[in-house]
Order: sequence, then structure tokens, then C-alpha cells
Amino acid sequence: MSESSTGTENAEELARDRDVALALLHEWTASESLRRHAYAVEAAMIAACARVEGDSAYWGNVGLLHDFDYERHPEAPAHPLEGAVVLRERGYPEQFVRTILSHATYSGVPREDDCARWLFAVDELCGFCMACALVQPDKRIASVKTKSVKKKLKQKGFAAKVNREDISQGAAEIGLPIEELIEHVLKALTPVAARLGL
Repeated sequence: MSESSTGTENAEELARDRDVALALLHEWTASESLRRHAYAVEAAMIAACARVEGDSAYWGNVGLLHDFDYERHPEAPAHPLEGAVVLRERGYPEQFVRTILSHATYSGVPREDDCARWLFAVDELCGFCMACALVQPDKRIASVKTKSVKKKLKQKGFAAKVNREDISQGAAEIGLPIEELIEHVLKALTPVAARLGL
């Protein structure tokens, strides 16, 4: 076996290793709210694998690490470009890195496969659904209804930093009505509610 093929195999194994990904997230991200966002996107990505042919460990780690550099580099385009440098240095496969880069439209990296398209589709929506949960009387994600999320998306003052256009575009890119995408995210987040503080 050649050295290059061994390196490729090691990179693919790394891309599926949650313990290593989680350690990298915690090394770079101290904020509990940012960590919870990563856990939420991880859950939504793993759930997406039930809809398409995907590797749940790989997809989950894409979700877990998509914003790992945000706390240190919150301004565009440093995020996620600086993170991509670190991922390459740590030995992550180029496709893994490109998928993470592609969730930022300004990176210039196209969303080339289902994993990239789903990451873009669920990223902003996970944060929005969590914000919806926090205004519930019981602050539980399980209490949030799809209809309520859709209604709040129209209220520009609610969770104003969430990019509504990205959510709409994300749903279109994976070919789902917005209601179905919202339902997907809510269902994915409910089982991990305790980890999300919801």
C-alpha cells in the first residue's frame, strides 16, 4: 500500500472520529452557546443521513466543526477560511474542508454534494429554532411547533441576526418545502435537547 493511500485512509478515519472533532471544538470554542449550536447542527446533519445516502459519523463531524473557528475569527472572511487552514493542518480530507467552507457563501466554494447542501440548509435554521425554544414558557425545543417557527421567520425583529435568505435558499437547494425542513430540524434537536440546554 502506498504512503499516499495510507494517508487518505487516515484522513477518512479522522473525518469520522467524533472524539477528535469534539476535542477540537472545545479547544477552539469556550462559549457554551456556540458549542450548543455545533451540537444542534451535528444532530440535524446526522438526521439528514436517514433521508439521503450519507455517512452519519462524517456528516455529524461536519456539523460539529463547521463553526469551530468562529469564536476566534468571527468576521468574514476569516471564518471559515482560518478554520480551513487548521483542518488541513490537522489532516482532515480536502472534501471535508471544502464542505465546511461552502456553508459560507462568500468563500466562493460551491456546494458540490448532499452533505454540503444539507449543512447550508440546517445551519441558520438550527440557531433560529433554538431561539424559538428559548421564548417558550418552558424553554423546551419539544414545545416548538413548525407553524410557530414559520411565523417567526416573517418577524424581522425576532432573532434578527439569522439570515432568512440563507434558510430559504438552503431549503430550495435540498428540494424541500420550508415547512418540511423546519420539521426536520425540530425532530433532530428534540432527542438532544438536554445537551442543548432546551
